[in-house]
Amino acid sequence: MSVHPYIPNSVPEIKRQMLAAIGASSVEDFYADIPESIRFGRPLDMPPPLRSEAELTRHVGGLLARNTGTREALSFLGAGCYPHYVPAVVDEVVNRSEFLTAYAGEPYEDHGRFQALWEYQSLMGELLEMDVVNVPVYDGYQASATALRMAGRITGARRLLLVTAIDPGKLSKIDDYVRPVHDLVIVPVDPDTGLVDTAAVQAELAAGDVAAVYAEAPSASGIIDPALTSLAGLAHDAGALYVVGCNPISLGVVAPPSAYGADIVCGDIQPLGLHMAYGGLNGGFIATRDEEKFVAEYPSRLFGLAPTRVEGEYGFGDVAYERTSFAVREEGREWVGTAAALNGITAGVYLALMGPQGMREIGETIMANTRYALRRLAEVPGIEAPYADAPHFADFTLAFTGARTAAEVNEALLAHDIFGGRVLSEDKALYCVTEMHTKDDIDRLAGLLEEIVK
Repeated sequence: MSVHPYIPNSVPEIKRQMLAAIGASSVEDFYADIPESIRFGRPLDMPPPLRSEAELTRHVGGLLARNTGTREALSFLGAGCYPHYVPAVVDEVVNRSEFLTAYAGEPYEDHGRFQALWEYQSLMGELLEMDVVNVPVYDGYQASATALRMAGRITGARRLLLVTAIDPGKLSKIDDYVRPVHDLVIVPVDPDTGLVDTAAVQAELAAGDVAAVYAEAPSASGIIDPALTSLAGLAHDAGALYVVGCNPISLGVVAPPSAYGADIVCGDIQPLGLHMAYGGLNGGFIATRDEEKFVAEYPSRLFGLAPTRVEGEYGFGDVAYERTSFAVREEGREWVGTAAALNGITAGVYLALMGPQGMREIGETIMANTRYALRRLAEVPGIEAPYADAPHFADFTLAFTGARTAAEVNEALLAHDIFGGRVLSEDKALYCVTEMHTKDDIDRLAGLLEEIVK
């Protein structure tokens, strides 16, 4: 029996005392219910242990050095997780001990966290032009799934119409989450334009039993569809709700979904000051009007102002806590566990720093970069931009018409320290630009592609 510096309570005498306290003769007693037939039966084939911090640091550093991150290379990856500039003050605030804890930004005492989240909700409400915004759920995928479940509970209908291009990962999450009570109906977009097929949407609505029409702004193809403004009327005329997923960083230049009739707005706050990190960081927001039928269906926590025992004094705390599974357990609307509260505080700091003018400027920059990238890259022989006529924000599709596949193009770009777009099919990939990309970056990509795809 050995003592290991990174395994707690591995000192033999301490382990003996712990076993004696619970009446066990050995650690093997804990596994008595596991049949011998499925036990491994021999030690794991592991390398020798690293017994010093210096050895461990060198080993892990060597593993990390084999990676190429988006900070070391020029990246055109987006598709839901975007490279944006994070001001230093954002990290400074969220790394304070009042907020940064071992569990979801949720200390067991309130050191300003409730107020910080209330401020986040207020800033998001202003950005979205909605009254009520939740404490973030896991990510945008979860927010979309929950928003659709909310619509189902409100309307009592079963069918959900998804009418814009949607990320396959998000679609999988939504399908998994709503399957027990809803049927998903995917209304294909026009293959030539990437835009909503309004006639097909109307036909599905005419069939009845529709809980919600779900659209994204921009869509998974990066398109801001002109039909977004007409879908609310179609949905409402059929007795359905209109649910819109949006990229919040676009709202300095694009009208918020509430302005064209959305009942529930959802999305991911990753663009608002959250670093790219192994596919995250993320947090899902849901927003509605301040109407009881909507507020009662939020499964997640909501923070608001409340009077204290001191006259004229107010504090910050839960609103309608009895809605949640925290309060009523299995009787809750949905089960809610670990949230992404710390990431909500991050987004709140970012929004406070940016202000309305900053959000407008960053949105204009991204739209201008996107349009330039679309035009410049479509000029490259062997590349087409299938939906170039539609307005785009950040993401856009490129089609490679030469001998190389999209994956092979990416491999060739990586040899020049460039991450290409997300591969969609053999000949298509989804590229992305943000405020982090310069004209020179886009021109460099175009120059390399001219050599690669010819």
